[in-house]
Amino acid sequence: MNQSLTKSAQSVQNALAKQGLECTVVELSSSTRTAQEAAVAIGCDVAQIVKSLIFKTKQTHKPVLILASGPNRVNEQVIESYIGEKLSKADADFTREVTGFAIGGIPPIGHKQIIDLIFIDQDLLKFDSVWAAAGTPNAVFNLQGSALVEMTKGTVISIV
Repeated sequence: MNQSLTKSAQSVQNALAKQGLECTVVELSSSTRTAQEAAVAIGCDVAQIVKSLIFKTKQTHKPVLILASGPNRVNEQVIESYIGEKLSKADADFTREVTGFAIGGIPPIGHKQIIDLIFIDQDLLKFDSVWAAAGTPNAVFNLQGSALVEMTKGTVISIV
């Protein structure tokens, strides 16, 4: 176990271990806050970066987690058609309240609250290896694209 992880990164490592996943959280010296920064810091294609994006439903204020491939932009109308409700981008306070993490370091698992509405960009499943945020703007972990489905129980869709 990596003893030198920050508290947030260690909580993600613990969440991974709890699910029986043998992923290792690493904290890099450079920022992984954006998909492009992460790809440069890791040395991978930007499409292999998992962006964890939090939205909320407009009427019921439920959190929605979208795991998107680095270069892809979320077509909110596609997500709305799945959930039957309009979406709005969650602000920093709502995001931290629901996930326990700040924007730029949100992992796909280990959130403070249970998120029932999770959608996974089908483009992430094209890769044997993807990288996801691990609790801080410079912490990441590597996993198989297909493991995202297993760990989150999310719905795989085309988000664009």
